[in-house]
Amino acid sequence: MKALFQKTKKGVISVALIVILAIVAIVGILAASVIGTYNSLATSREAVTSKAADIDTVLQRRADLIPNLVNTVKGFTQHEDEVIEKITTAREHLVNAQSLEEKSAANAELTSGLNALMVIVENYPDLKSSENFIALQDELSGTENRIATARHDYNEVAKTYNTKIQTFPSNIIAGMFNFEKAAYFEADDSAKEVPVVDFSK
Repeated sequence: MKALFQKTKKGVISVALIVILAIVAIVGILAASVIGTYNSLATSREAVTSKAADIDTVLQRRADLIPNLVNTVKGFTQHEDEVIEKITTAREHLVNAQSLEEKSAANAELTSGLNALMVIVENYPDLKSSENFIALQDELSGTENRIATARHDYNEVAKTYNTKIQTFPSNIIAGMFNFEKAAYFEADDSAKEVPVVDFSK
């Protein structure tokens, strides 16, 4: 009887040990999954931050070119204060923008002002042929290309990150650790339109 009791006791302990090990294994797998998902989300968020910094760099380069461009234009034009003021104001908005949405809007505003300026330049042959203006125009054009590339690269990593935080099961981890959706850096359609300038005034 005693032997049977000890055998039963060992069986219960063995079953309990198996159950405990199974629970520990399940908890370990869940913990590894949570850690892996968190690390993946954190890596994606850091990629978004890095690409946003790239956008900041090219926008700052663009903003730095504007004063030289404005001064060059002022040297050749006489009655284009409105466009020059628009560009100067847009540059200030770009430099002072904090959020990605503000930067995107200010960049679109600046693009619109520069488009208006390029239309006006057609009325000043001496300005068009100025070496200084041509060099600045080339630098701005190169910067525009860099902005387009940086925007595309940023939006791609933002899309990947946003998809991760919205799909199951990573959306659960994203919610637990406050991973917020990344805003896209979008070009304003109005900035692509070439403005009509009336020289008859």
